Amino acid sequence: MDDKYVELIWNGKYDDVKLGNRTQIDYPDLPFQRIETVNKPRAKGANQNYLFPENKWPENYPKDWKNMLIWGDNKLVMSSLLKQGWAGKINLIYIDPPFYTGADFSFETEVSDSKIEKEPSIIEQRAYKDTWGGGIASYLKYMYERLVLMKELLAEDGSIYVHLDWHVGHYVKVMMDEIFGYENFIQEVVWNYGKMSKEAVGFRKAHDTILHYAKDISRVKFNQVYREKSEYKNRYRRYLINNKLYYSSVKFSKDKLILRRIEKLENELGRKIKDDDVLFDFDKELKPLSDVIYVSIIKGNSAEKIGYQTQKPEALLEKIIKASSNEGDIVADFFCGSGTTLAVAEKLGRRWIGSDLSKYAIQVTRKRLLDIHNSKDLIDEKKEKYGMPARPFEILEIGNYEVVYWKKNPEDYLQFIIKLYRANPLKGYKYIHAVKGERAVHIGPIDAPVSMEEIRKFASECVSNNLSRADVLGWEWNYDVNGLAKDIAKEEGLEDLRLYQLPNLNEIKAALAGTKLDLKLLKIPDQVIESKLIPVVKFYQLPYLEIKNKIKETEVVLEIKDFQIPISSDISAILSNIKDSRQLIDYWAVDWDYDGETFHNEWQSYRTKKDLKVEYEAKHVYEEHGEYSIMVKVVDIFGSDTNKIIKVKV
Repeated sequence: MDDKYVELIWNGKYDDVKLGNRTQIDYPDLPFQRIETVNKPRAKGANQNYLFPENKWPENYPKDWKNMLIWGDNKLVMSSLLKQGWAGKINLIYIDPPFYTGADFSFETEVSDSKIEKEPSIIEQRAYKDTWGGGIASYLKYMYERLVLMKELLAEDGSIYVHLDWHVGHYVKVMMDEIFGYENFIQEVVWNYGKMSKEAVGFRKAHDTILHYAKDISRVKFNQVYREKSEYKNRYRRYLINNKLYYSSVKFSKDKLILRRIEKLENELGRKIKDDDVLFDFDKELKPLSDVIYVSIIKGNSAEKIGYQTQKPEALLEKIIKASSNEGDIVADFFCGSGTTLAVAEKLGRRWIGSDLSKYAIQVTRKRLLDIHNSKDLIDEKKEKYGMPARPFEILEIGNYEVVYWKKNPEDYLQFIIKLYRANPLKGYKYIHAVKGERAVHIGPIDAPVSMEEIRKFASECVSNNLSRADVLGWEWNYDVNGLAKDIAKEEGLEDLRLYQLPNLNEIKAALAGTKLDLKLLKIPDQVIESKLIPVVKFYQLPYLEIKNKIKETEVVLEIKDFQIPISSDISAILSNIKDSRQLIDYWAVDWDYDGETFHNEWQSYRTKKDLKVEYEAKHVYEEHGEYSIMVKVVDIFGSDTNKIIKVKV
């Protein structure tokens, strides 16, 4: 070992496989599942203005490239990217990871005149425990595993920026010296955000730290970035002299260059210039950025603010992306949060990859990217060069370890879900897998949606065995389940088949009085993989989505008539303030010719900061007669999807 070698040690660092003094981090190659392709959507409120003009494209930007927004644990996301050939392909990584401040994954959203605080999901609770449960040691293990993977993903001329604060910056600095090499440390960048937060003891805090490392400092890419004109506009007084715009500041009154220019200007003006009248032409005096970047935090009334707790200003990311990447390069953010890095990369003509564990963050980012065309901060030259962003992107999700295992061991899968649901296994039946109290339980497959035929056979087996109460558990559901459920109920002699949560248990019992079978469809919580979390797992009934369609010749009009989501503690407090349950819709989109595999976003309407309501009607004119499958995707205010397929003949 190098006698100058320094390493940070923490409890549990070498609990995994050891290779010398390093930990080998190796994870399975998990497939990415394409949830949605945002290809040629129309802008909100516009019928024909596509967002992606094909005749305006940055150079060095492949025409067939689609940016990627990935939902899942970033450790698994990065591992799978490496296994799928992405090593050495990413030019710039910026991350704004948790600061070890004890913050959780809850978030606040607004509906009508009320604000709702959404509790973290099961997977977010698990991540919270993994990150902070063991104190600073578990946090450092969490960061170490991810930084090792990021180094492998970086191109040889690439950079990584890690945004931290005083809580853990010093620990992560030593860790990154070990992973990237002390010689590849470029600098500590200080973000001076100007907010003087009051501390209990000590000076007032007004900055964060950003650690900047190269993959190989001898090959690293760096472009000199200069202060923007807007910074001078905000910090200096303006003067118009001889049809030239000048800016002034007393700070420059003793600068020799400025003094010479003052003398020249005095000769031009024929008068003396006072000390508070010092002038310079900012077009000739733009200064290179230093390692202290002055960018204000996002104010509450800013148009850029979208209500995400840890949102960073676009001006900060713009400087980093301009400095360490070129047009067409790939920029990645594996803690993408509100999507600031991705939005700025999009505006600057870079390709991007983003991921986040929170489904809500994915939804916020999707809307932000779609809304770029409405942004007033896109300068004219960028609009002229690139047209109206954003360019095509895909929304993907990553699988988990258990899916790979359970596909090979279906009996273990059934036993796990039965235990998760706190039911008892039942043998001797084809479709009845367990019983919970007086309720028969059927568990849908791990690798396919629950089909209507599956529900039909389970219902028949229950009825033939005189079982009057039954639950179907599933991860995914065929898109026709919601719409055809009542038809099946009638065929089976069941007068009422409830798919959505009524306000309380008494109303459910009253609605089902006299029926032969009380059948409920319950969604297995996404990516629940630790048995220790079983006591807190909640199974919610499926949302109810009602859509009416009208057809006139080749025009189809869709209207959302009703949308109900399960009643929970998150929304029960504001129900009295909601006049229309459709206010719980955050976003909906339509694929007018669904191919049965990938959802192509061809129209969408979504809530914005200024308008908290979506349109409830969508129209489309087909160019040819025929039969079409229309898929509708609805995302509620908590980021959960509800999908439905409608068959039409035009």
